[in-house]
Amino acid sequence: MKDTAKHQGLRNQLVALLESKGIADKKVLEAINKIPRHLFLDSSFEEYAYQDRAFQIAAGQTISHPYTVAFQSQLLEVSKDQKILEIGTGSGYQTAVLCKLGAKVYSIERQIELFKKTSALLPKLGIRPKHLSFGDGYKGLPAFAPFDSIIVTAGAPVIPQPLMAQLKIGGRLVIPVGEETQIMTLLIRKNETQFEKHEFGDFKFVPLLENKN
Repeated sequence: MKDTAKHQGLRNQLVALLESKGIADKKVLEAINKIPRHLFLDSSFEEYAYQDRAFQIAAGQTISHPYTVAFQSQLLEVSKDQKILEIGTGSGYQTAVLCKLGAKVYSIERQIELFKKTSALLPKLGIRPKHLSFGDGYKGLPAFAPFDSIIVTAGAPVIPQPLMAQLKIGGRLVIPVGEETQIMTLLIRKNETQFEKHEFGDFKFVPLLENKN
């Protein structure tokens, strides 16, 4: 598992591109600059790993565009030691970014192939989430709730109620909402019953799947 000076140079270029596209959170940019994205991809994609592109990974899923990862991370406004729930571990790349930002990450994945692969990969890269789980992301992780923030890395037709319930007051939920195309949505919990909603334009995600036993 090599991470060379060439890879670092490509990451520098990627960070410059993300800045030019409007990513302003310096901590997010630093995290992306430190994480070897090529190691989260099939080796056949390695030469393209630092382009702003999504790629197929196992189980019909994708690793998101770096811009999307940066954009969602920026919306979370992560601070050190925050307890963050991630719905859709996937390749583990977004998980790694959150860990580099100093968050305590609890992540859930419904594809067993991805769960096993990512659970093995992350420790090899020195990335240690607090908890990785195999299960239904719609249900969240009530045993570990409440969370300071929740991030969903798949498109949901509606915002799952269990996730809203597991968010602390003042917490932020970032989720792409929609069927064919999703609108990036931020909910901020104001009190027990009220949420402030913000929308940030169209994105494209694989669907969030429900009813995993």
